[in-house]
Amino acid sequence: MTATVADILRLATPGVQGLSPYQPGKPIEELEREYGVTGAIKLASNENPLGPSPRALAAARAALADIHRYPDGNGFVLKSALARKHGIAPECITLGNGSNDILEFLARAFVLPENEVIFSEHAFAVYPIVTRAVDAKAVVIPAKNWGHDLAAMRAAVNARTRLVFIANPNNPTGTWLKADELEAFIGAMPAHVLVAVDEAYFEYVEEREYPNTIGWTAKYPNLVTARTFSKAYGLAGLRVGYGVSSPAVADVLNRVRQPFNVNSVALAAATAALEDTAHVARAVQTNRDGMGQLIEAFTELGLEYIPSAGNFICVDFKRPAAAMYEALLRQGVIVRPIANYGMPNHLRITVGLPEENRRFIEALRKIVRDR
Repeated sequence: MTATVADILRLATPGVQGLSPYQPGKPIEELEREYGVTGAIKLASNENPLGPSPRALAAARAALADIHRYPDGNGFVLKSALARKHGIAPECITLGNGSNDILEFLARAFVLPENEVIFSEHAFAVYPIVTRAVDAKAVVIPAKNWGHDLAAMRAAVNARTRLVFIANPNNPTGTWLKADELEAFIGAMPAHVLVAVDEAYFEYVEEREYPNTIGWTAKYPNLVTARTFSKAYGLAGLRVGYGVSSPAVADVLNRVRQPFNVNSVALAAATAALEDTAHVARAVQTNRDGMGQLIEAFTELGLEYIPSAGNFICVDFKRPAAAMYEALLRQGVIVRPIANYGMPNHLRITVGLPEENRRFIEALRKIVRDR
């Protein structure tokens, strides 16, 4: 008897049965194909509009000559560069196929079905995915001012808690936690709880009280910091990230890490990108200027927004934003609807190049004023 779709789904673990696939931002090619527009722009996926460093591109091209060989499975050169940059031992580093890999390793290596994983409402969609994939219980703490309520998260910790995810800045809301409040939270965690601080947008943050949790690794052996080359470094298409932790945690994570999980082109490009601090500085300046453009436009149009420390910003339309999203698509502008994050009235806009921001603002102004 041939199995049906329902039969196949029943074969999956209970946690996986309840999941929906992650929904990425709409690709430009798909929009142009479906809507018959040309010259579309994408401000949906928090990518660096400047693209990668020229040094990273040169290193990637050079690495292509050896793609018939397997990459260095231990990532010695990239780990060494990261260790020098952060003043840590290479043994503290775990490399991932994007920082998502690090988040998944944590769930796979440390979380059992009888455990609980704590994270905030309106936080990164990968946290519930990796939690439910291992059949653990997701404990979602209501947000406070669109961000993490650390007091409520701390109160939710119990004997079954094994892992806490904290995004700083948070995606999609852009809210951020100060050093003193975050360190107090980490210091209050019992020994059986790991704290994963997701700092995917670290390089963009310019707030003075924002922490660098990598510097806390030696003090807190249950702390893991996740970073990525997909955002400020402009290497989203190559998928390379890393975790920094105590050597003991890194040893466990590397036991579940797949062989050769970071490809040779990505390793070469990331190493070169790390050295090009001037390119990252240009990306930060572009983001600062572009954020100002967007905020000025929202203020002019009387639209509320959530102040953001990342390279994106959420704007509130005070009614379901699906129609606004659709209208922008018809103008050739892709932004990100976030109803799946419990924010149906908001759209998230990635900061783009000046001309991309102007294109979005012109489209938004026309749609708002025509309604």
